[in-house]
Amino acid sequence: MANNKLRKSDAEQNQILSSLRQEHQERQAGYRERALKLFPWVCARCTREFEGKKVRELTVHHIDHNHDNNPPDGSNWELLCLYCHDHEHTRGVQEDRLDGATDIDLKTDALAHSPFAGLAAHFKQTKK
Repeated sequence: MANNKLRKSDAEQNQILSSLRQEHQERQAGYRERALKLFPWVCARCTREFEGKKVRELTVHHIDHNHDNNPPDGSNWELLCLYCHDHEHTRGVQEDRLDGATDIDLKTDALAHSPFAGLAAHFKQTKK
């Protein structure tokens, strides 16, 4: 009997999740369509132009990162290609990573490190 309650609960959870996903898609489609009508089909970062089927590669970026802030004039949006949009969202991660780095860390060449440098010596020791 407890198993039936669990199944009902799972079904309810799936229904809630499904409705949330549908709401998100509808909201996104709404401001995306408005943004595509307001702005030229050009990536605001790399200035690549899009037309026809390639327009699907343009995404709407919320400048203040608040997806609920969708003014009718589009002042919180910019059209970015998929690549520039990904870069925009990982840029903060890279900056945070560099915040704790010292000048010496920044000057060190990342390719100077060889993870297998001591491997041969390790195998020689284990053979003995």
